[in-house]
Amino acid sequence: MTTDWLQRRAWLSPTAPAIIDVSGPGGIADARTIDYRTLDAETNQVANALAAQGIGLGDRVAVLAKNRVEYVQLWFACAKLGAALQALNWRLTARELGPLITQAGPRIMFWDREFAELIDSLRPQLGDAKIVALDEPRAGDLEFSSFRDQPSTPPPRPEFGPDQPWVLCYTGGTTGLPKAALLTHGTIAWNAINTVSSWGLSKADVAVLNAPMFHTGGLNVFTAPLVHAGGCSILCREFDLDQLYDLITDHGVTCFFGVPAMFQAMQAHPRWASAPLERLSLIISGGAPCPEPVFERFWARGIDFKTGYGLTEAGPNNFWLPPERVRDKPGAVGWPLMHVEVRIIDQHGAVCGPEEVGELWIRGPHVCPGYDKNPEATAESFIDGWLHTGDLARADAEGCVTIVGRSKDMIISGGENIYPAEIESAISAHPAVAEAALIGVPHERWGEVGRAFVVLASGAQLDAEGLLAYLGEHLARYKLPKSVVFLDSLPRTGAGKIDKRALEAR
Repeated sequence: MTTDWLQRRAWLSPTAPAIIDVSGPGGIADARTIDYRTLDAETNQVANALAAQGIGLGDRVAVLAKNRVEYVQLWFACAKLGAALQALNWRLTARELGPLITQAGPRIMFWDREFAELIDSLRPQLGDAKIVALDEPRAGDLEFSSFRDQPSTPPPRPEFGPDQPWVLCYTGGTTGLPKAALLTHGTIAWNAINTVSSWGLSKADVAVLNAPMFHTGGLNVFTAPLVHAGGCSILCREFDLDQLYDLITDHGVTCFFGVPAMFQAMQAHPRWASAPLERLSLIISGGAPCPEPVFERFWARGIDFKTGYGLTEAGPNNFWLPPERVRDKPGAVGWPLMHVEVRIIDQHGAVCGPEEVGELWIRGPHVCPGYDKNPEATAESFIDGWLHTGDLARADAEGCVTIVGRSKDMIISGGENIYPAEIESAISAHPAVAEAALIGVPHERWGEVGRAFVVLASGAQLDAEGLLAYLGEHLARYKLPKSVVFLDSLPRTGAGKIDKRALEAR
């Protein structure tokens, strides 16, 4: 298995566009198209510069930056050297990032212009690690611009195989220290193989990359698979709705991945009705359960919008729902990809029958070997070759899988199981609601009951009584929330998911 993806793609597709870079201050107006031969040559410069700083096999290379072409080059430069990219979440505070840096022990840190104060707070944790400014340096920092003085020929390649860690990618946990999943050359390659072979990606595909690259969604939903296929990524600094609509309208986009909040924002935007979304061959949601009204608004326009399922530890791509089954399997994630095995297991350890809810287990070469320097968490989640996801799922008689929610989020009220994703979807269907979340709260009689947190659409009015009356027409009585709290916004984790632990803390 080759581990120098860019060199191989530069041989096979030298003049094909690899990246359209719109991440700079000028955005689309200053777009730069980078072909695979150029991207490989510039990445070789970065790899040679890292080697000149003593970075080699097994060393950790930390990056605290928003999306930019240097981030992509550092990622693939690590592949050339056998080093591991530590992709740090820039939404975290110094107090949260410090322990992650101490645990991983990077030998070099790269930082972005927006995070000067944050990097200054982290310098004590960095010890004798070298610090490189991607933009204007602080006193004593190295300048990334000097890396361009290195030769563009490939660096000497150490011997290593597919089990070598390539990325330390953090889970979006809401309690305790985030866990660093060890994404190896093998697991990233097999996710690409699964995605290209099962989703049908090709060299003609162009995907918008505006998910943060510290997240597996930014790295591995489309970006690495498109390198594998010889396709192109449009690199955006971050999610910007108007920029996204401009790209879809004028720049040949065929694929887009987003989290539900992105799609809700798209549908609330004035350009929703006129944007040529029908041109895209693949629009997929992931990262969290997607409310059913989001699907219905896409389907009303004849667009095969669907939801995926993935997690940092596995892929993240695991399922596919064929276009011809999207509407008769609403909310389903579909069937396992080509080299993915799944089981749904009940509380007694038995395989669930059709429509029975249980924990989803995943096995395959795309599953990571565990968590960096965390044997306890590894032993808890990776058992006898299976990843125990902690997510609840059910499969119908055809084997088509639907994700029900997190096992930790399930509410047991008076002996009945309540799955928050179902209730949240029903709440979001109300025209006055922009977003919703449901948690369980203690109750003297029923053990626990649901409490809904609701964000109203701009200019909308709705009270708890009106919402509950609406839900009473759509849900069984035991599923109805027993209280409703209206908020201006919902708290989110560093990965952009709704932070239910923060809601529970209220």
